[in-house]
Amino acid sequence: MDARATNDDEPLSGGHRARLRKRLLDAGPRGFHDYELIEYLLTLTIPRVDTKPLAKRLLHDFGGIGPLLSSSADTLRHEGLTDPTIAALKIAEATALRMLEARVEDQPVLSSWDALGDYLHAAMAHRRTEEVRILFLNAKNVLIANEALWQGSVDEASVHVREVIARAIALGATAIIIVHNHPSGDPTPSQQDIRLTRDLVEAGRHMKVTVHDHVIVGANGRTSLRSLGLI
Repeated sequence: MDARATNDDEPLSGGHRARLRKRLLDAGPRGFHDYELIEYLLTLTIPRVDTKPLAKRLLHDFGGIGPLLSSSADTLRHEGLTDPTIAALKIAEATALRMLEARVEDQPVLSSWDALGDYLHAAMAHRRTEEVRILFLNAKNVLIANEALWQGSVDEASVHVREVIARAIALGATAIIIVHNHPSGDPTPSQQDIRLTRDLVEAGRHMKVTVHDHVIVGANGRTSLRSLGLI
């Protein structure tokens, strides 16, 4: 009985996958629903099974394609996914981030601000934990390093101010942009965010390292402290 069911299902599954593949190759991803993109990724590691229901469930449970792809491997394992399937999802995330990052490589950051914002949103907005990242720039405002220096709330981040400035000097950076995410989704700066920014501006001034901005990203958007007049 099971064998007959499997044999009956294979042509249907194979035919559907072939149609998805043909659509992708003929017209590209435009017109694909999010669940179809995830469905196709799942077919790469889950043979002879209709992956559409799983794709729809994952998108529903995680709240969208961004939160799904940016979830940690451990979180995805708790959803019952195997390591090969998790790797397929993570390589899709890594490829998307690499494409976005390439748009700002070797370009003056301040003149490619929208591209930088798109990259930061994709990389950090859907993280479930808070992360502080520093973008180090040279005298031409070209990105020379993009480093996550610590995870967790900025409430106690003042202890990291010296570390940030020291790292900037070691890299030969003349300017920095602070970036961190709010897992709540609301990018409104807190008093701790403002305090960290001002501490870094003051420390940088003494060492000739300019703080261009502090950008906060969340699922609901992003906020620039400079645009708010807080720098």
